[in-house]
Amino acid sequence: MKLDTPTQPDYQALEARYSTGVYTKRPLTIVRGAGTTVWDADGRAYLDCAAGYGVANLGHCHPAVVSAVQEQAGRLLSCPESLHNDQRALLLQELAAVLPAGLDRIFLSNSGTEAIEAGLKLARAATGRTGIVAAMRGFHGRSFGALSATWEAHYRDAFLPLVPGFTHVPYNNLEALTAAVDDTTAAVLLEVVQGEGGVRPGTAEFLCGAQTLCHERGALLMIDEVQTGMGRTGRLFAVEHFGLAPDILALAKSLGGGVPIGATAFGTRVAPLAPGVHGSTFGGNPLACAAARAALHATIEAELPARAERLGARLLAQLREIPSRRIREVRGLGLMIGIELREKAAPYLRALLEQGIIALPAGPSVIRLLPPLIITEQELDRVVEALHAVLAVEAIAGHAA
Repeated sequence: MKLDTPTQPDYQALEARYSTGVYTKRPLTIVRGAGTTVWDADGRAYLDCAAGYGVANLGHCHPAVVSAVQEQAGRLLSCPESLHNDQRALLLQELAAVLPAGLDRIFLSNSGTEAIEAGLKLARAATGRTGIVAAMRGFHGRSFGALSATWEAHYRDAFLPLVPGFTHVPYNNLEALTAAVDDTTAAVLLEVVQGEGGVRPGTAEFLCGAQTLCHERGALLMIDEVQTGMGRTGRLFAVEHFGLAPDILALAKSLGGGVPIGATAFGTRVAPLAPGVHGSTFGGNPLACAAARAALHATIEAELPARAERLGARLLAQLREIPSRRIREVRGLGLMIGIELREKAAPYLRALLEQGIIALPAGPSVIRLLPPLIITEQELDRVVEALHAVLAVEAIAGHAA
């Protein structure tokens, strides 16, 4: 059998023909990336303020990550967790050294949703309870456990019934959370900044109150740092803004510098699972671990969390000065920023794309910016100028989303 590759393939047509259709595709075929920039098949450059939904904190093809991947690919690609591995051992040691105090046990997987699934299983096994309290507008993944913790009906309704035992309370409402947590609650699962839910930062009262509540009522505090982790919010981990000490912390996205990897860290209040109870064929594979080690070193050596804090504060101030009646609110933390509009965001995302800026939605009316943490002030100025132009015009073609 021989596979034939077209000499001039129509990539968009090929994806439309053979993919599942679950993704709403933009009319753009990205074939290359370097730093903050990606290029399409026609050679046009775009400033990437989506960064793979927050994956590319270091930008695209960071030299340290590329070098680590190339070297490891020539040494060993696969090694199951039933055998020890040098890269895995070193990643576990180095990650434990920078995680919040007490989180010194780590389960490695391949994605954010897997990291959440492991945390949910740990919480139920450790407490002997089944209840999980999560937040409205929260997003934690698409597998059945993570989806059960996710609130938006659009993601859930086609797959009902989901896993029982999950309840949702309004975010930043400590009174509602207090009423929901009882002696059946295994864990409270929260994001420090809700990403998919509109880039909504948590308040100190709510997050610290959740921690106190968990300690008082025997539940575990589980924090989803899949998008906020590894410097995005101005700290290596977003919990550091509030002095939180979670019992379980989930990581993924930018952890691998572009290579898929997830991690679930936990501390002394969580007993490890018994051998064979949980596992992952590809979890902790040498290639992903080598990439994650390189990404972690590069993030710390370049002091990217501090850079995200400084540039994020600057960007927030600039965006709040845009004189547009279309903007309801600008909010965020570090370089995780949402611009809530008084109308649907889709037309403005298309208009930004025409100006060479890739941005994301966060719900129907929010423009989400997740630029690489290596972005320059000049590049951020370009983003602000494009948003100013797009949001200031009186009408945009295709205004109805």
